Amino acid sequence: MSVNQPEHWHPDRLGAGFSARALELGPDPLGEGDLCATLVRYYPGPDGAADAPATTVADGPEGDEEFASRPALLWVHGMTDYFFQAHVARYFHARGYAFYAIDLHKCGRSRRDSQTWHYAAAMEEYYADLDAALEVICGPHPDVTPLAHSTAGVIVPLWLDRLRTSQPAAHARVSSAIFNSPWLDIMGVPKPVLQAAKPVINAIGKGFPKVAFPGGGLSAFGDSIHASRYGEWDYDTTLKPLSGHKKYLGWLRGVIAGQDRIHQGAIDIGVPGLVLCSTRSRLGKPYSLETDTADAVVDVSQTVHWAPRLGNDITVCPILGARHEVFLSLPPARREAFEISSHWLARAH
Repeated sequence: MSVNQPEHWHPDRLGAGFSARALELGPDPLGEGDLCATLVRYYPGPDGAADAPATTVADGPEGDEEFASRPALLWVHGMTDYFFQAHVARYFHARGYAFYAIDLHKCGRSRRDSQTWHYAAAMEEYYADLDAALEVICGPHPDVTPLAHSTAGVIVPLWLDRLRTSQPAAHARVSSAIFNSPWLDIMGVPKPVLQAAKPVINAIGKGFPKVAFPGGGLSAFGDSIHASRYGEWDYDTTLKPLSGHKKYLGWLRGVIAGQDRIHQGAIDIGVPGLVLCSTRSRLGKPYSLETDTADAVVDVSQTVHWAPRLGNDITVCPILGARHEVFLSLPPARREAFEISSHWLARAH
């Protein structure tokens, strides 16, 4: 697709060095007004002056040949999430990458009044967001590596497979992909029970998509990372509530359909992929110190099992002590996640 809109970057909520740009996507096929995604860019200036006033974005990186020559990373968040991990942007910028992140439509910065938080009936609805981001990023930069977290670990593989099969020129601008605790299966439900339930979920999710269902014990993860509870990260809990946004059967139906395509070996991302995850899960339990060193959201055994189905060149790296968002882990696991990613990216480039 073509963005077909004037370029306009403005100061971002993350402060100095960060700017954002709205990507207008047109009317919502689900009838909730006009959609937009938000692209966030980190650029501390040609001299690395990240402490420059946040309002000085007009000059930006345009004309900075060194910045334009950098390979780019594109952070793609998961369910009940938005981009706030400024330390990740600074880390990779310092290592020679141009860092971008996207808040998908109806999520974070992009959600507009009356829109249902994070709702999509199919993961394919996010293709337009990623197409628009790819077009903007690959204007100045030679290639891009998506860095996909949690539910984006379903969205991004489906998108890359579609690019590979129907837009090879665009796919050629994607050099590799990193998956940060991708959500590749429904956890906590025995496989026979889930298989029996899928036709019911499909039927009700199609006929009554806005039927809500319980989120299922995800508050422990929020408790473990937010500064108001037991963590160190001070993010906006309106955009990312500690217990998550309400979830609906129509959305779950779309997630399961995407996961099933991966399970069936029906996709191929077509580029080298790195999968980061914890070595263990701690699901459905309230916060305790054990939560700080485990994945409290997805079943990592499922991640390890299904990750090779993402493509023909997939490296899986479990990290001892990692949280669900590996770059928000306690310092030892966080350092390992950064080191593995930077070494792998260097080989990929």
